[in-house]
Amino acid sequence: MALFLDLSATQSVPAANLNRDDLGSPKTVRYGNAPRIRVSSQSWKRVIRHGVEQDLGEKAARTRLVPVKVRQALERAGWPAELAEFAGVQVAASAGKKGIGTEREGHTSVLLFLPESGLEELVAVCVEHREHLEKNKGKKKPGQTLPADRIEEILKRRTASISLLGRMLAELPGANVDGAAQVAHAFTTHAAEPQRDYFTAVDDWLGEADTGSGHLDTSEFSAGVFYRYATVNITDLLTNLDGDHKAARTVLGSFAEHFLLSLPQAKKNSTAPHTVPDLAHLAVRTQRPLSLAAAFETPVKHSDDGFARASRAALAAHAHDLNRLTGNRHRSFHGHAALADNTVDLAPLGPAHDSFYDLIDAAVDAALPVSGEQA
Repeated sequence: MALFLDLSATQSVPAANLNRDDLGSPKTVRYGNAPRIRVSSQSWKRVIRHGVEQDLGEKAARTRLVPVKVRQALERAGWPAELAEFAGVQVAASAGKKGIGTEREGHTSVLLFLPESGLEELVAVCVEHREHLEKNKGKKKPGQTLPADRIEEILKRRTASISLLGRMLAELPGANVDGAAQVAHAFTTHAAEPQRDYFTAVDDWLGEADTGSGHLDTSEFSAGVFYRYATVNITDLLTNLDGDHKAARTVLGSFAEHFLLSLPQAKKNSTAPHTVPDLAHLAVRTQRPLSLAAAFETPVKHSDDGFARASRAALAAHAHDLNRLTGNRHRSFHGHAALADNTVDLAPLGPAHDSFYDLIDAAVDAALPVSGEQA
């Protein structure tokens, strides 16, 4: 039986542009036939991943620059430029049976996702096989000059964040990792649209008689209360971690913390929108994950209290209905942590916890007890 940790949050974000589209505008979506501001799952997932990697001390890199980085490292070690470039290309060409293609700039044709420590190992393989590389440099069809099995083993290696968030690499059989975590696009609980900001920059060295500005332009921003959701398939996480129960607890707790406390960093210097959720809800389920996003299919209406309190009330009311419809089954734990507010009944979201950390600890203990026996 699969086991899931569901994470929901409502978060008020002031004037910001957390995630831009191709024109620089805040991303949007229509839901409930109303325009909403949206933050893509990829944007929020990236900052969560970096936080998890920092916690665990094992960084990974999603990049097309592996051949370039290998070349640069070899050049710093004193290799001739042409030989170093050939070695970098061969790192990709020697991966697996058919190799991974490289483009004119030396980039791989696909994104690779590997531990950062793997770069040093790839360089070491090139150094070990320098003589073979020298013999094959200049050939029209040099083939695979480096040992394919070693290159493949390095490129297929996992970190905890890869086990958590997955990896797609069809060029290497067995390199694909089905991620245990799923992150939804965040969207405002109410109707919202981008707003425009006209701004100027003053030239400090203009004379007193000079008028005007050194630069003027417009940019777009948005503000609103977001509903955020993610879920972790704990059963898959354990499988990806080779059954390491202790590691799974650590990864799960770190993911939950950074889901709640991270924030995409786009335009942070000009907006500083550093808020945290005003409500967090965690649930451990045994049949399937369950998002509470439908609580906001009908947009929350503005009141004298703004949108945040009404959003918490809408989420709790929807949770009450879902608890009734599902008969409170297949849920071994649920609880919440929220701003103090006696006007909203949050009981449908489970017992209250004083802090996010208390809530996370309780959820992780319920999902993966220290004894090692799942709830």
